[in-house]
Amino acid sequence: MKEVPPVIRQIPSAVESEVTFKEDEDSKIAASPLRGTPCLCIELENDDPHCTRKMKISGWKVNYKIFKAVLKMLPAMTTLQCLHFWQAALSDPMVISLANTSLGSNLRAVTLEGNPLLQHSFHVLLSEDSNISHLSLRNNRIGEEGARLIGLALSTSKSANKNLLSLNLAFNNIGDAGAMHIAKGLRLNNTLVILSLANNNIGDTGAAHLAMTLGELTLQHEEIVERRRMMLHKIQGGSGANIWQPSFCHTQRFKQRGDQELKQKKGLDGKRPQSRNVKSGGKEKMSSPLEDKSSCALIEGEALDTGNPLLVQSVHRRDGVLYMPGNTTLTSLNLAGNKITEKSLPLFLASLERQEDMGGNLQRLVLQRNLFPADAECYIKIKEMKALADPLVEQNSGPTEEEPKE
Repeated sequence: MKEVPPVIRQIPSAVESEVTFKEDEDSKIAASPLRGTPCLCIELENDDPHCTRKMKISGWKVNYKIFKAVLKMLPAMTTLQCLHFWQAALSDPMVISLANTSLGSNLRAVTLEGNPLLQHSFHVLLSEDSNISHLSLRNNRIGEEGARLIGLALSTSKSANKNLLSLNLAFNNIGDAGAMHIAKGLRLNNTLVILSLANNNIGDTGAAHLAMTLGELTLQHEEIVERRRMMLHKIQGGSGANIWQPSFCHTQRFKQRGDQELKQKKGLDGKRPQSRNVKSGGKEKMSSPLEDKSSCALIEGEALDTGNPLLVQSVHRRDGVLYMPGNTTLTSLNLAGNKITEKSLPLFLASLERQEDMGGNLQRLVLQRNLFPADAECYIKIKEMKALADPLVEQNSGPTEEEPKE
């Protein structure tokens, strides 16, 4: 019979917050006398044996049968807030089962660290309907492919995660290619506020994409098509039966017609053009006021208040290109311990200045332990900007970054 690890019961202090955002929180674990020993740690709420606040399986190589038993308990554990698996030899089917399980009503923080997966299935925990708010995936050898899947889960032109607030991907060797995938996922994600990509072998190429995501972005083709579709949907009343999902040819023809109408308006010195009278039996149907309104909205860039980044008022056209603000939701980005050189610092500085102009929320940008001198001019300016944005940054500028687990 497989040896069952010891069970440890703990009672949290009354002043401890529900979720710890500090990235060096594992210092508490390092001080534990059972560090490195397989154990099941149960943290109780107010010394009530029926109210479990946190459950951690540490160093215990669980099999699928044991994992399924744990999953069956979760819906009934209504007070459980944090679930932690550290070096538990989890597999792809286990993580997929966790994502498909109805979690407790209060469970919002999940930590899966030191559990490499062959098929990189961690992205299933970031699905559009996931209720997880805080996810830590350190030391999982996620690599480029895993980062690609996580980036797609964060956002695409058609979907986005709506509940995840913090994501820790430190020590996963995602490299430049993985950083580019994460940067793409941040384009249309307006929920994530804390992101750690520390110690991931990210160089200047990946850093450049992350910096650009914080500044002004050029709309890509699929984003333009989706933006037009959503605007038509909203203008037409949002009825599912009347949604027109235009193909590329439809949208191109619609844009050409709008451009022609704009030229007619300019030629008439501001006078409204008369509507065209086309017989109902012809190949083209007569333009309705609804179509004229949607045409102007699509071409002129008038936005609708929906909360979607593609439809915000600040999307605008300049020199024939549509631009939108970059990610303004992130408040903390950790890039410590990578391979970023002084070449990338002007890009971050320009993006931060742009964030100030467009009301961005980034208050903490961690760049320590990279490949540039600490007295680099742009780096000093970045630290000064962040110290002004958040006085706590200067106080916490010491060595607070994550360290790899043994």
